[in-house]
Amino acid sequence: MSVSQIFRDFCSGLVIGTTLRSSIATRVGRMIRCLNEDFRNSASDSANSFYVGSYGRNTAIPTVSDIDTLFALPWSIYSRYDGHAGNGQSALLQAMRTSVRRTYPSSEISADGQVIVVQFTDSIKVEILGAFHSSTDNTYTFPDSNNGGSWRVCKPKHELEAFSNRDSACNDNLVQLCRMIRAWRDNHSVPMSGMLIDTLAYQFMANWPHREQSHTYYDWMVRDFFYHLSNLDSTKTYWLAPGSGSYVWKSGSFQAKARSAYDISLIAIAHLEKSEFWSAKYEFRRIFGNVFPN
Repeated sequence: MSVSQIFRDFCSGLVIGTTLRSSIATRVGRMIRCLNEDFRNSASDSANSFYVGSYGRNTAIPTVSDIDTLFALPWSIYSRYDGHAGNGQSALLQAMRTSVRRTYPSSEISADGQVIVVQFTDSIKVEILGAFHSSTDNTYTFPDSNNGGSWRVCKPKHELEAFSNRDSACNDNLVQLCRMIRAWRDNHSVPMSGMLIDTLAYQFMANWPHREQSHTYYDWMVRDFFYHLSNLDSTKTYWLAPGSGSYVWKSGSFQAKARSAYDISLIAIAHLEKSEFWSAKYEFRRIFGNVFPN
């Protein structure tokens, strides 16, 4: 028994299994094929698309419910909807909704705001952002049907690249930290989005002195991150996303629950230092829930 093995087992339990991944790939692939057929004259179930959000950053855990995907629309149709009488952005979203509905006619599918949302009965929700890619700066222009309609710009590839680069520089510890913090969030109903967790972990890992170490340091990593979270300015309402600089808003206060987790982690680590592994696991399960090995 060792700290390294305990946290290796914990992290193994946070990996999304092949069955769920296959189910997600099949569902999303069927939607992408319809969109490719209707907008790209292609039968591919993967071309012109990629995952974004937590699933795209590989920080999602088996409790994931939201699957975010981007579908790259051809610029050839941009002028059609940009010059549309009325809300062209809404018209584009409705056209995408009609396309996706060919695959899942009985599912709840909405086209509001900026994305197509497909809600499945097993609580999995797929959100598809249709956007036009600019090769000049690698940005994407997408429709926003709110307030009469407008075009907005996002930088998903910038975000994915920045996050991936830091994870590589940190010996893959950034992804593991983000997954563990999701377990804590789920266990204690902490009001933090996946994007906020990943953003704050990204910033934390930049200066954490043991960021290139192995699982042996994971007890210290979660302890230090909880301490970091607990000391963030409680009046701050947003942070800047890695790579894109987009605003990542908070939805509630998380500092007090982070302080509680930090205090418990101190107890757990004290047990580890005395090789009291059963007691240490008990304390960590108070933080992370039953997904932590007993």
